[in-house]
Amino acid sequence: MKKITSTFLVAVFAGAITLGAYKYFFENTKYAIVNDGTGASMFDTSLTPTSVKGSGLNDVDFTTAAASTVNAVVHVKNVTIGRAQPSNIMDFFYGQGGQGQERAQVGTGSGVIISQDGYIVTNNHVIDNFNQLQVTLNNNKTYDAELVGTDPNSDIALIKIEAEDDLPYLAFGDSDNIKIGEWVLAVGNPFNLTSTVTAGIVSAKARDLQMGGSQSFIQTDAAVNPGNSGGALVNTNGDLVGINTAITSQTGSYVGYSFAVPSNIAKKVVDDILEYGNVQKGILGISYIPMNSPYAAEKGIQNIDGVYIDGVEDNTGAAKADLRSGDVIKQVDNIKVHKFPDLTGYLSTKKPGDEVQVTVERDGNQLKLPVTLTKIQSLTVPEMGLVIKNLTDKDRKQYNIKKGVRIVGVPERYSGYGLEGKILIALDDSEINDIEEAKRLFAGISKYEKTVITMLNNKGERERLIFQ
Repeated sequence: MKKITSTFLVAVFAGAITLGAYKYFFENTKYAIVNDGTGASMFDTSLTPTSVKGSGLNDVDFTTAAASTVNAVVHVKNVTIGRAQPSNIMDFFYGQGGQGQERAQVGTGSGVIISQDGYIVTNNHVIDNFNQLQVTLNNNKTYDAELVGTDPNSDIALIKIEAEDDLPYLAFGDSDNIKIGEWVLAVGNPFNLTSTVTAGIVSAKARDLQMGGSQSFIQTDAAVNPGNSGGALVNTNGDLVGINTAITSQTGSYVGYSFAVPSNIAKKVVDDILEYGNVQKGILGISYIPMNSPYAAEKGIQNIDGVYIDGVEDNTGAAKADLRSGDVIKQVDNIKVHKFPDLTGYLSTKKPGDEVQVTVERDGNQLKLPVTLTKIQSLTVPEMGLVIKNLTDKDRKQYNIKKGVRIVGVPERYSGYGLEGKILIALDDSEINDIEEAKRLFAGISKYEKTVITMLNNKGERERLIFQ
């Protein structure tokens, strides 16, 4: 017993010596004393609360937004009738005019119900050239749909179904308020099963895929495939902030870049279609110099932050507000303008007659000028490619006319006809009131029939030209 006790005491004593030696020789504790003197260091500290779950990703709840969205997203089927090529020599001689038999071709996409009485927004390319439209709801009920109107420029179409009961729908949110890095959901019904939901963030705003400055897409990394076209892009509150439209991919499959028409643009298109039957586009009346172009380098404005005004069109809001060549647009209303799609994206939500506050930089000073938007004053008509412009008050007085458009540009193939500068008053038997009507009439020209245009020369004399 004594031997056990002595062994235990030796072990305790040895442990105490070892611990004391380690604390004294190896654990070198340092103390920093901070007082009120100037030698103390100061550090900025973030007061942002830290999630107890980690990075904060787990705090994001998509379930509410998904539940309020899926039933308002539909499957859209577009049936078109095309002619198949003859499969053999007998079909060629005895088939449908030597052009093969008619065959139904089916295209599919998605759509978003925006009213309880059955109005649905989708993409124009989803319903383009349709012979029959069908819509299948998330509860698998199918309805025939009718086309209300389209706007190919924004790739937005409005269709309608007649359902027995009130339908679930999504209200338009304010796409101007979304932020880069914000979570969004892409909801579509691409396979006619039920609506599917994918999540991502807003990668960029005011994207222009054609590099022409007229588009203004929201870019996200939410998984979107071709059948999702026309579906909903919503934020975590379930607000409709965009209509999914396109992907950038060599294979046609999702690779991390998808694009949506901002909801403010889609809403404006829908409102115009319902009220006017077409889209009313308001313009400032300026021409601009694209950045990173040879002309910009020549002018020495490669690194301008904003939109550089190259010219101002007569009889427009810009001219009346005294916008000038050389001004740089920095802001319109409360929207910062860094590049042209920032400007056009916001103006696409406005119509002629609306007033906007344009902030420009001129000679080192910033000026805020009220500008009333006007209708488009010039455009290029389909088929013939003539550039036409609405008449000014001076034109109407000079020629004593109320209707017509002035030809201000002629493609090379018609350069020998002496068309430029003349007043175009009729196409075939239809009078031309303005450039929008001219655009519609020229779009109906047949390549296989003669076209007659009636003009006034600078003496007010009528001239008729026949094009075959």
